[in-house]
Amino acid sequence: MTSQIRHLNCATMSPRGNLGGRITPSRMVAHCLLVESADGLTLVDSGFGTADLAEKRMGKVFIGLMGPSLDPAETAAAQVRAAGYAVEDVTDIVVTHLDLDHAGGLGDFPAARVHVFADELAAARARKSAKEKNRYIEAQWAHGPTWVEYELPDRTSAGDSWLGFESVATIGSDVLLVPTRGHTRGHCAVAVRRPSGGWFLHAGDAYFSHGEKEIPPTCPSGLAMFQTVVQMDKKARFANQDRLRSLHAEHGPDSGSDEVVTIFSAHDAVEFDALADVTD
Repeated sequence: MTSQIRHLNCATMSPRGNLGGRITPSRMVAHCLLVESADGLTLVDSGFGTADLAEKRMGKVFIGLMGPSLDPAETAAAQVRAAGYAVEDVTDIVVTHLDLDHAGGLGDFPAARVHVFADELAAARARKSAKEKNRYIEAQWAHGPTWVEYELPDRTSAGDSWLGFESVATIGSDVLLVPTRGHTRGHCAVAVRRPSGGWFLHAGDAYFSHGEKEIPPTCPSGLAMFQTVVQMDKKARFANQDRLRSLHAEHGPDSGSDEVVTIFSAHDAVEFDALADVTD
């Protein structure tokens, strides 16, 4: 049973200039969760890790474009220690996907099980396309983590359902992997039951701006362009954004629903700031 959920920013980024001359936010984050329970700690996403910052292994292009702060105090490992825990207390890491700004912290928790959809892990290992060669950094999992893989719906039975989403994988009773393919081949959102009632839904990179979960959606033009450039499946990405908008309308904090779901994306600073001090 989840006892507390903390919101962590594991990488502040300040995009330098506008992407393609288009409007972008001046500040972006790497929104992660630290989920505390009687069984140990679970991280949802991991931002940049210690070695990423020390070796700048994200690469000159990424660093030049995104302007990461490279602050060691922002790593998940540093924040776990600041909360009074040891890195060994993190028993599980659930990743929305394995892009370099989500999987960088894996090596800081070498004993943790890493939960991921099988198609995502296969894509990260194979790196078949030019997009995938740039987005995945194999050194981030060179320590050989214990992978816990889950099949996507077209490879197995329908699985569980959750508030209109099918083929959901469950980790215990309080953490769910919700398929949201499109940004990558095996992208997922991660639902975490809140001790105070309802759910947090970490949507990863299924969308990038808080305006995208509203009806009608809005998004800074630079972020809209970026999502198009890096997407692996446009049709699936758009379909899953539609599903997230419906979920927000029907179960969001202002919906009046008995089953409230607070949705946030990985990089939106507005959403992070609204939740940063929420611990429940």
